[in-house]
Amino acid sequence: MNTSRTTLYKDEQNAKLMGVCAGLADYTGVDVLWWRLGMLFMIWPSGGLILVAYLIMGLMLNKKPSHLYTADKQEQKYWQGVRANPKRTAREIRGKLREIDRRLANVEEHYVSSNPRLDAEIERLR
Repeated sequence: MNTSRTTLYKDEQNAKLMGVCAGLADYTGVDVLWWRLGMLFMIWPSGGLILVAYLIMGLMLNKKPSHLYTADKQEQKYWQGVRANPKRTAREIRGKLREIDRRLANVEEHYVSSNPRLDAEIERLR
């Protein structure tokens, strides 16, 4: 698995302050607005501890690489799904590969089975 796509980064391109909320939004797939509102509403109940955690994360997290996603939202959603539930994602990929294998077997069976038209065409080419 490509670890750079499954790592938490701060997203300074979509940042308002340090990019921590935007990075968390990218990592989890939850809209950045909800992360920002959650941080704002957690200041008082946490006694300001959330601000300290935010600053530490802002200083400790690496910047999100510009080449992380190829400007494809589908790829971004895929990697968010991998981070959220890797087993489910692997199960979905296995299911898709089984479906492709089944369809390929059907195509092979169609062309390998006794097909008089195909046999006549092959004989004509000899």
